[in-house]
Amino acid sequence: SSSEGFGVAEKIVLLTFISAVILMAILGNLLVMVAVCRDRQLRKIKTNYFIVSLAFADLLVSVLVMPFGAIELVQDNWIYGEMFCLVRTSLDVLLTTASILHLCCISLDRYYAICCQPLVYRNKMTPLRIAVMLGGCWVIPTFISFLPIMQGWNSIGIIDLIQQRQFNKASNSTYCIFMVNKPYAITCSVVAFYIPFLLMVLAYYRIYITAREHARQIRVLQRAGAPADGRQHHPDQHSTHRMKTETKAAKTLCIIMGCFCLCWAPFFITNIVDPFINYTVPGKLWTAFLWLGYINSGLNPFLYAFLNKSFRRAFLIILCCGDERYRRPSILGQTVPCSTTTINGSTHVLR
Repeated sequence: SSSEGFGVAEKIVLLTFISAVILMAILGNLLVMVAVCRDRQLRKIKTNYFIVSLAFADLLVSVLVMPFGAIELVQDNWIYGEMFCLVRTSLDVLLTTASILHLCCISLDRYYAICCQPLVYRNKMTPLRIAVMLGGCWVIPTFISFLPIMQGWNSIGIIDLIQQRQFNKASNSTYCIFMVNKPYAITCSVVAFYIPFLLMVLAYYRIYITAREHARQIRVLQRAGAPADGRQHHPDQHSTHRMKTETKAAKTLCIIMGCFCLCWAPFFITNIVDPFINYTVPGKLWTAFLWLGYINSGLNPFLYAFLNKSFRRAFLIILCCGDERYRRPSILGQTVPCSTTTINGSTHVLR
């Protein structure tokens, strides 16, 4: 309603912030996709197929969804018609759900890579299974986006309320309203958030437990006088390195899960609660929670790529126009620390 509209100063701040979010999401996800396309070593790692597909989904969110939401938010009016409102809403649900499902697949891939034996990982993550998982990340969201929204299943029982909020007689403004009934709210939230969230928690918990167990085994070997890498080290160095490894693992996994929960949990909790409290959640609160979820599309390149040494090297080569200082060193001259795990050509370090 007009009473919930933003003032001029608020609109300037909003426009600046939203523009920064959109720009960060576009550039970050483009950089990830270009890096994998140009770097042959990155293309050999199975996990990166999920990361590239995730970057593509987040790029579409920043190009096809965010700008129209920003225009409506700043202008306080929807000028593109009812049909495009349905298309834009369907794309919103489709792409954001696809992004979340990709995060879930990445967690499962890392679970099999780090917590299982290499042979188990190769049997689980075959090219066919990866293709099926990627296809599922795009097909499953269709059944909770375009299909029900275009058929109007989400508005059954609340059509009068939606029509009442679509048009504001006082300001003569039209809005692209997306409201959901109780069955759709529960189904959509469970498929798009709660099931992936549960799988991610279980996967990352097991990864962290495995990392702690590996560090314990290394400590036992060192105390027995049999260094895991065949070299002698000072006990204090091993103790310090082990502590750093466990601390880094905890920080990395906490960052991944923390950002995901911070960005999407408020929206999906509200999405289920709102229909049961007669749709009394304020419009500005809905807007804040929705854009908090959009921000996750800009954070994903940093969380899943920028924290990876191989990706950072590829980014530096791209941004510095192929500077030789950032070229990958010869593999013959590399030594892998005893606390790392090398799987399928990639070094997984849960420090």
